[in-house]
Amino acid sequence: MGGMNQVLTIVCKLNPTPSQVVLIEATLKAFADGCNYANSQVKPQITSKTTIQNNVYQDLRSEFGLSANLAARACARVGSNRKTAKQKGKPVQTFKPTSADYDARIFAFREKDWTASLTLIGGRKARIAEDSAPKTLREHISIDAGNYQRGKLKDRKPTSAQLCKHRDGKFYIHIQVKDEVVKPIKSNKVIGVDFGRRDIAVTSIGDKWDGKQITDKRDKFSRLRALLQTKASKGTRSTRRRARQILQRLSGREKRYQTWLNHNISKLIVLSALQNNAIIAIEDLSGIRERTNQLPRNKTERRRSNSWAFFQLRMFLTYKCLRSGVELVVVNPAYTSQTCAECLHIHPVRGKSYRSGKIFKCGHCGNHCDADENGSQMISIVGAAFVNLPGGSGLFCSLSSQVLGLLQTPALQGGGLFTTRKLTALWIF
Repeated sequence: MGGMNQVLTIVCKLNPTPSQVVLIEATLKAFADGCNYANSQVKPQITSKTTIQNNVYQDLRSEFGLSANLAARACARVGSNRKTAKQKGKPVQTFKPTSADYDARIFAFREKDWTASLTLIGGRKARIAEDSAPKTLREHISIDAGNYQRGKLKDRKPTSAQLCKHRDGKFYIHIQVKDEVVKPIKSNKVIGVDFGRRDIAVTSIGDKWDGKQITDKRDKFSRLRALLQTKASKGTRSTRRRARQILQRLSGREKRYQTWLNHNISKLIVLSALQNNAIIAIEDLSGIRERTNQLPRNKTERRRSNSWAFFQLRMFLTYKCLRSGVELVVVNPAYTSQTCAECLHIHPVRGKSYRSGKIFKCGHCGNHCDADENGSQMISIVGAAFVNLPGGSGLFCSLSSQVLGLLQTPALQGGGLFTTRKLTALWIF
């Protein structure tokens, strides 16, 4: 991994002049219109940016006034979005005028005066003549950067960025910076991390982050939004206006709090791995939202379930591990919560006192412990097997059935047979 690069996105606020705001708005609208045109004119099954560009490039230049590179970037975005939509089995959504992609030919970062040099469209009224191409302008827009952004961009020459308009109506530049990946730590010690709603994260070495705080915060914001939305639709004119103003001010606050919390949790997990010279193992929870939405639940539980931010926490862990040289292993979550970390048998006790999922009790060895702690221990065991076995992917779960109907499998040690299920080798990756 020594020769690999990690792409880090630095978000900086822009301070454009009123005239530059007009140009940015025109550029974002033309870029979105160009993407929608390309998506409608080219056959839906085509995902190659080169093929899309061959079909609509000239039209993007003449009809929407895009510069050569902006037209190429629009075709690339359509191709990328089509690939993502194809993987999810969904159609490509309509492109909105909220962002535009830039490469080295139409973007430059200037550290000497902390400005972003961007190629912008002058609008359709800026044609020099009726039969000429729309005019493009190179503008230097001031960057409002904090200490973090200045530290990351110092002495750097980024070659790509994204011009964005956020929900607050302000303009930002998302600058992509490439860093060389640190060589990962080689270790046989694995820290398992169990994600959950009751406890956001629990590690196999005893660290725990309670989820009650974020659940209470989300419930509070949900009640407040419902109250304000009612007032915004009913009541006096001044009450409705005031409610809309407060809703706008609260917009995104819950999301920012969740992001801040996930940043802190991921940072502490990586620091713990560095201190213990260990590898981190986590569960692959891809698609968990779709699976849980099929379960019968009330409205409150459905909202809480759909507000999980496990994917964001995983992404934060991924890039922090790359930056710090900590290896991250993703394991299959099957049976990790049902398997005893002491005897490796899949025989959890099902009773009234264990239905909440807080306590795990093994029906084979009698192990009695916190369910999340047991899960993190099992993730650590599976991660260690994945790392230490030659090839890394030879893990499997072999279950056989006898006449009695009991699932059986050879033991992890000794090769004996048990009348309860036991983990031998786990999961194909």
